[in-house]
Amino acid sequence: MAKWHPEKKVVLDALAAEIVASYTAGRVVVAIDGIDGAGKTHFADDLAAALTLTGRSVFRASIDDFYRSRAERHSRGADSPEGYYRDSFDYSTFRRVLLEPFRMGGSAAFVTAAFDHVRDLPVQSKWRTGPKDAILVLDGIFLNRPELAGLWNYSVWLETPREVAEQRMLDRDGPTENVERYRGGQELYLAEASPRTAASSIIDNHDFEQPRRIFADSC
Repeated sequence: MAKWHPEKKVVLDALAAEIVASYTAGRVVVAIDGIDGAGKTHFADDLAAALTLTGRSVFRASIDDFYRSRAERHSRGADSPEGYYRDSFDYSTFRRVLLEPFRMGGSAAFVTAAFDHVRDLPVQSKWRTGPKDAILVLDGIFLNRPELAGLWNYSVWLETPREVAEQRMLDRDGPTENVERYRGGQELYLAEASPRTAASSIIDNHDFEQPRRIFADSC
């Protein structure tokens, strides 16, 4: 069982309770969105654990496992912010092998990963099935972009100061020459999609161990 800071446990348990109370039956898809370095994977893992404690079956996936090939991602240039935003992910495959079959329920099988962007190769498909009331928790950047609108039952926007997020990326990945590509692509996303407004809930995640729910009408 996960051991969380008391304040973190309160936030996660409340969020999990809200989701299962809102969707008492059928398949549910929860998206965890935020800029690079916002803490999406950590938060999604913890929320999945909290949802599991409610008695629901939970699956985890990341949009990072649905990248396009390097050639496609860099078709506008390796340093292009627009290329980072427009060309990074294969949403067609994501819908076809994960989202749509997961939504179908029943005996329809789905896969939670399709591409290894480090090796720049497709991964061998591992088809899975789940109960009719399973929950999928998906993390990744750009999840509230216009072309994905309506795909999630519930979405969370992780609010994290850019300087905190970029330091996390530096600690995680080391120095990169493409900071402006990533920063510019995310600025395009924020301007086009207004993900903070699109999300079902907003979480201040500048401190991994003490996330805090923010209510938009109080900002």
